[in-house]
Amino acid sequence: MLADFYLKTDSFRLRPVEELMKRIVFGIAICGLLIVTTAPVSAQTLAVDDPVLTQIWTEAMENSQLEALAHELVDGFGTRLTGSRQYQKAHQWAVETFAEWGISARNEQYGTWVGWERGITHVDLLEPWVRTLDGVSLAWSPGTRRPVKAEAVIIPAVADTNAFRAWLPNVKRKFVMISLPELTGRPDEVWEEFALPATLEKMREAREEAREAFNENMKNAGFEGRRYQSALAAALEEAGAAGIISMNWMGGWGTYRVFSSYTKEVPSIQLSLEDYTLVYRMAKSGQQPVLQIEAQTEFLDDQPAFNTVAMIPGTEKPDEDIILMGHFDTLSGAMGACDNTTGSMIAMESLRILKKVYPNPKRTIVVGLWGSEEQGLNGSRAFVEDHPEIIEGMQAGFNQDNGTGRCVRMSDMGFIEAGPYLAKWLALVPTEVSRHIDLQLPGMPSGGGSDHAAFVAVEAPCFSLSSLSWEYGYTWHTQRDTYDKIVFDEVRNNVVLAASLAYLASEELDKLPRTKREMPIDERTGERREWPTQRKANRKGGGG
Repeated sequence: MLADFYLKTDSFRLRPVEELMKRIVFGIAICGLLIVTTAPVSAQTLAVDDPVLTQIWTEAMENSQLEALAHELVDGFGTRLTGSRQYQKAHQWAVETFAEWGISARNEQYGTWVGWERGITHVDLLEPWVRTLDGVSLAWSPGTRRPVKAEAVIIPAVADTNAFRAWLPNVKRKFVMISLPELTGRPDEVWEEFALPATLEKMREAREEAREAFNENMKNAGFEGRRYQSALAAALEEAGAAGIISMNWMGGWGTYRVFSSYTKEVPSIQLSLEDYTLVYRMAKSGQQPVLQIEAQTEFLDDQPAFNTVAMIPGTEKPDEDIILMGHFDTLSGAMGACDNTTGSMIAMESLRILKKVYPNPKRTIVVGLWGSEEQGLNGSRAFVEDHPEIIEGMQAGFNQDNGTGRCVRMSDMGFIEAGPYLAKWLALVPTEVSRHIDLQLPGMPSGGGSDHAAFVAVEAPCFSLSSLSWEYGYTWHTQRDTYDKIVFDEVRNNVVLAASLAYLASEELDKLPRTKREMPIDERTGERREWPTQRKANRKGGGG
């Protein structure tokens, strides 16, 4: 059997569908599938004359709702930070939109989250000359009652914690800069394209030396590790600092990530690399830069945290669900066009199409728009905890959460007997879509990163539709993750994929096997690694 072949080798990997046809024709025949020919790419190339697959393609390509969905979600609601008013409004809009399509949907509250809203953030350099800076308050940051004017200072070189404590009173009523100042704001590939080899090497050495010196100074001051900034900010705030200024560069032109506040009483402000390093150089050279910051923020009462769940009931096996999913929340500094409006749209648009062309599925088809993914997969983990009956009967799940690109990679996520089914289904998906996909078998279970992990951790077969990058890292969690970054033809490609997989999983005669792959030996400990385990969802929490 083909499944036995998967079990016996660690090196077998399925390639895009043209090669797949040549290499697994015997497995396809076993599954009762007609042999697929590798026809040239045309308007649409299907392996079999299946009217539902044909209609999925036609509806996705000729009557797409993606642009309208994206405009509403990205431009209409802006950021959808868990606990914000925009988050609540977006979930209610999703329920109403499904209802307009004739699909039953509801918002399931699974907990609460600290409510917070950002108003305007205005940062100006006043001395030694005037410039408006590119900055924003971090999520769950306190605001300013009025514009605050103060000098910006940096942390000097200190020999030890005693020296740091001796300097600490100098921060009173000052803005303190706590991040490493990058030496260059040009992306690495620009350096690699244009710099002479000696210049490139010199830049890299200088950058590494600067990082080592900065980290050593933080260690001398008593702050080290990935989260040194939180402890450092707390000490500065206690010493009377007027605010904390940081930078979190993503490696692209003018992009920065906006995570959670470092402070409880004074503002935490993030600046772009260009403006942060400008002010840092001024402070280091003794120019005593003066900033004025106005940050309007509002803390709300604890707000409900939701998942939006929509479904088309199954007619023959209603207790065996197929779940299409994406997370509906964003971070506060980003409108989340590619993280994860695109994944949410794929799930929504797929269900709309299936309702139109496949209204009576054999199995129940569900869309889960998860909340609070950005705070630790809270929405999907809560759904798993709250619905053991769905998890027990679940046929398959498909998650998309890494940007606007066409899907280029899937794996069996460690469910070693699921491989032949995934291969069979992909062989039936239009060649225009499947030819891009590298099906990696046998795969490995995911320990985290996105919502499929919440299902894999309880041994429910759930698979990631991993997309082509489109420089995802430059927009990820940044203020640049906007509507214009969506490549709609690529997203339509993924709608065809997701809707087709849901249809084929629904029609499948068998329930997907859940046999797990044996985890490899950990080279460091000599012990066998464990499958990821399901943690309790954080049902009440917040930033700070």
